[in-house]
Amino acid sequence: MSCPICHKETDPKYRPFCSKRCADIDLAKWLNGSYVIPGDLAEEEDRALDGPPGGGDPIQ
Repeated sequence: MSCPICHKETDPKYRPFCSKRCADIDLAKWLNGSYVIPGDLAEEEDRALDGPPGGGDPIQ
């Protein structure tokens, strides 16, 4: 198995990465939005904000 960041041999301590540096680089990519999971999340969030099905008031 190779590190997904630099492609070196992995270190069991940091698996699937080779070092703390590569693990931190990967974490930073997730945190700054470089990685995204495809899907229609925005549409699902819009429906949730519109309230419950049937037009009733949301429970607060």
